[in-house]
Amino acid sequence: MRVLLDTNIIIHRETSNIMKNDIGVLFRWLDKLGYSKCVHPVTIEEIKRYKDTRTVNSMVIKLDSYQVMKTEAPMTPIVSSISKKYDKNPNDINDTKLLNELVAERVDMLITEDRKIAMKASQLNLSDKVFTIDSFLEKVTSEHPDLINYKILSVKKEYIGNINIDDPFFDSLKADYHGFERWFNKKADEMAYICKMDNGVAAFLYLKIEGENENYSNISPSFSKKKRLKIGTFKVTMNGYKLGERFLKIIFDNALKSRVDEIYVTIFDRSIEQIRLINLLTDFGFTKHGTKDGAELVYTRDFQPAFDGMNPKYTFPYIDTNKEIFITPIYPEYHTNLFPDSILRTESPADYIENEPFRNAISKVFISRSIERNLNAGDIIVFYRTGGYYESVITTIGIVESVITDIKDPQHFISLCKKRSVFTDKALLEFWHYKKSRPFIVNFLYAYSFPKRINMKRLIELGVIQSVHSAPRGFMRITYQNFKDIIREAQIDERIIIN
Repeated sequence: MRVLLDTNIIIHRETSNIMKNDIGVLFRWLDKLGYSKCVHPVTIEEIKRYKDTRTVNSMVIKLDSYQVMKTEAPMTPIVSSISKKYDKNPNDINDTKLLNELVAERVDMLITEDRKIAMKASQLNLSDKVFTIDSFLEKVTSEHPDLINYKILSVKKEYIGNINIDDPFFDSLKADYHGFERWFNKKADEMAYICKMDNGVAAFLYLKIEGENENYSNISPSFSKKKRLKIGTFKVTMNGYKLGERFLKIIFDNALKSRVDEIYVTIFDRSIEQIRLINLLTDFGFTKHGTKDGAELVYTRDFQPAFDGMNPKYTFPYIDTNKEIFITPIYPEYHTNLFPDSILRTESPADYIENEPFRNAISKVFISRSIERNLNAGDIIVFYRTGGYYESVITTIGIVESVITDIKDPQHFISLCKKRSVFTDKALLEFWHYKKSRPFIVNFLYAYSFPKRINMKRLIELGVIQSVHSAPRGFMRITYQNFKDIIREAQIDERIIIN
């Protein structure tokens, strides 16, 4: 397998001491799988244009450990048409040359953190061969579970004073923020969210509520008076387990609980790790506001009730009751795997440690053979855990992102599902061939877990379900009044609902 590495991957691997521990996870996997690490001639040219001669000489020497491609593939007509449409400068053209190597089948995949490359890859139907670091790690961890060195990942709250600041995880934070260790020690009696991996820190999140009179004199443009949730410190290592989304859901849950008007974060964009985090935040509606102290970037997310029907991520976790509302069943063996925050009192949290990407993700996949397939972006799904008259309960709200019904073959089906579904490849294949009617896929956002569960008996009493025999077997529409009754009975925080 020949893997072409974009220039940004090479540069951060070979020039940044801070990033070596993190990006090293990618390179360890490439070596473990025996993949050839390929470098394109345009990458060599871009490296040689660096102003620092010592850095250039050092990097040229290090390139001996890669497979440098000696020639470039002739530009194909379809790639030329994409280049004419999207390329505005020499860097864009160089990026397209990397994609051309995929089209020419001289390499098998491309790893990059450049979103424009990903967009052009989609136009060329190459999305299944172009990966970010995270998506590549997702792929290999799901395909090679026997090669994973760490299996225990769990998120918990911990006093900062109990966390080891000498863990290598914190090295980049110490380098970026002068006085980080002093700040860390001052916060010893405050809580942070932490995830450990083989006794080392894999993710860290510190949140702070700020009132309207907070001093923001070092932020430009200045902030207006609002109650805010500050993402004080947020770092996630690259591990393929979607911890970034898991922690982002924690951020939104805290923002909702604390009734803030806005969320904000200050962050540099010096490393791939930071760029990845910025990309994740912008995927969920954060926008660039300005700078702090003239250098650090400031990103904000309006958290007042609103709903974007075209892209529900931008307004997550809010839902709009003007959309269609469906109730759908999910079997117990899949329920808590897919919805870890909706765990029942009768289940053990130890059985659902976050060692699978689909458990941590906000964006999830649901597979169905329902006769009702007319779901659209923004529609509401109420998930119903099956189990009988007393044990069946509704537990979770999801928001539809998209529906995929045009699925070519089993391998296409597996590729669309595997990262964010609870099924193994073998189970997906069995699901595909189980009946003549082909399954379809609903991509949805895991939005809300009900504080109080309503069982089938009570749903029948409320008129949501007419009888035991009319329990949902696929996507079943319910009325706005049905949903209002559920909201009242389940004691849902109604601030998530846009009427």
